[in-house]
Amino acid sequence: MKIRRPLGLYVHIPFCKSKCVYCDFYSLPRSEDRMDAYTDALCAHLTEAAPLAASHTVDTVYFGGGTPSYLGEKRLCKILKVIEKRYQVARDAEITLEANPDSAGDWKALRALRRCGFNRISLGMQSACDEELRTIGRVHTMEQVQQAAEAARKAKIQNLSLDLIYGLPHQTQERWMENLAAAVALNPEHLSCYGLKVEEGTPLFAIKDTAGLPGDEEQADMYLQTVEFLKQYGYEQYEISNFAKPGRESRHNLKYWKLQEYAGFGPGAHSDFGGVRYAYEKDLDAYIAAAHGGQFRFSENTVIPPRDRDVEWVMLGARLISGLDPKDYEAQFRRRFDPIFLPFLQKCVAAGYAVSENGVWHLTPKGFLVSNQIIGGLLDAQAAEKQRRADAAARGDFRVNLD
Repeated sequence: MKIRRPLGLYVHIPFCKSKCVYCDFYSLPRSEDRMDAYTDALCAHLTEAAPLAASHTVDTVYFGGGTPSYLGEKRLCKILKVIEKRYQVARDAEITLEANPDSAGDWKALRALRRCGFNRISLGMQSACDEELRTIGRVHTMEQVQQAAEAARKAKIQNLSLDLIYGLPHQTQERWMENLAAAVALNPEHLSCYGLKVEEGTPLFAIKDTAGLPGDEEQADMYLQTVEFLKQYGYEQYEISNFAKPGRESRHNLKYWKLQEYAGFGPGAHSDFGGVRYAYEKDLDAYIAAAHGGQFRFSENTVIPPRDRDVEWVMLGARLISGLDPKDYEAQFRRRFDPIFLPFLQKCVAAGYAVSENGVWHLTPKGFLVSNQIIGGLLDAQAAEKQRRADAAARGDFRVNLD
């Protein structure tokens, strides 16, 4: 019996009611008149691409955005029905819908979504403070967050995730902890807590020097308190910014961090499928035209052989509590782990940035705060080893084990 490989599907819904001041995702406010055409385009593309996944079982589906809930339950169910018809979808597949509280308060609509297959809601709470929400351009209130959470439970959705952002303009540590406590009071199964990133090209970037943003040390304190606070309530950290009750980790997002296959659909959607990493251009009209017989345009399209994924293995694995397993590295890339990474990791241990548990290395909360620097150090060590091997091969020095 042939074993099917697991596959995640990502469906990008670029529509939203209004764009937040910090958002740099591909999203289109006030484009309701294009929703039907886009839904049809997605259905056509999903149908056309299905034969490529004939040897796979889809075990996660993720509708992200934008604001997918803004598309409405009828269009969302239409898309999901195409997936269920054209792909081999596992019975226990995790099927996630990102939602904003202002478009997720109708429990009957959520019940319709659950009945057609959605079983996980990721709610963009961001803050429990209405003043903070207005400052960052969110269109919902905390009352609507509570209503949406209640609607999800009434609709019998048993897997609820909340997104929050710390480091907002004029936010104090006390205010952040109040936000976190309000989120925990809603008893979600999963929490994503992100530090605010000021991306170039966003409205927030233009006013960053006068926006009253907390400093790096203040954000670091917020982060460390978050880890400790959530642990007290049964939320275990499994990734830099993600916390879950046991068994409730985001199975779809773990695919990204564990180098598992996923296929994306929609403008701006990324994929890592069949040994190729590719992304569609961020152009709604071009995507709709391509889905109906035109030519898809890509912003990225790169073939990556398995043994060349060692850089990604380090970069993504270091984000996880499950961490870097030397046995896995050596099996995948046929290189010894310790001579490359151990000297640097030992320095990280001495600084309180990393630990080794049962032979597997992972960063501590303190280490996650400087993860970019640590990952950079690991990649430097890896690059130095590759150069050493290349130099030895050029000299014909067979005393060096090139495998």
